[in-house]
Amino acid sequence: MRNMSDIIEAYLKQKIEESHNERVEIKRAQIAEKFDCVPSQLNYVIKTRFTNELGYIVESKRGGGGYIRITKIETHAKADYLEHILGLIGDRLSQINAQHLIQSMYDREVITYNEARIMDRIILRETLLIDLPERDILRAHIMRNIIEAILYEE
Repeated sequence: MRNMSDIIEAYLKQKIEESHNERVEIKRAQIAEKFDCVPSQLNYVIKTRFTNELGYIVESKRGGGGYIRITKIETHAKADYLEHILGLIGDRLSQINAQHLIQSMYDREVITYNEARIMDRIILRETLLIDLPERDILRAHIMRNIIEAILYEE
């Protein structure tokens, strides 16, 4: 059984796919009313399931004419997409953000299911048995090296 967050996510992704420009603009109150939920639940879905790491740009404007605009980042070339991912990593990378990057690469068929599973196991805090912030620094280094290996494979 799917929970409300899953339903809202699926609805928004469907709306993005149906749009001609891979973008949807919504009013927070209207979506909350449609799904009979509080606006904070919509905020949670957007903050956790429509991140840069997952391939989305979110813009919002507050106030009476306010909106939330979700745009799917389209990079048609695998190399462009991987360069974008490399730009997101930075010096430190949390486990959750690394998992989002892995999921995004899998969703875009840059890596296979087995490669995603292996990468996921490599970046776990239970695998990287060192304290923060060094663990996040090491995770970023590992992810950069894996992505560069994929990017420059030939």
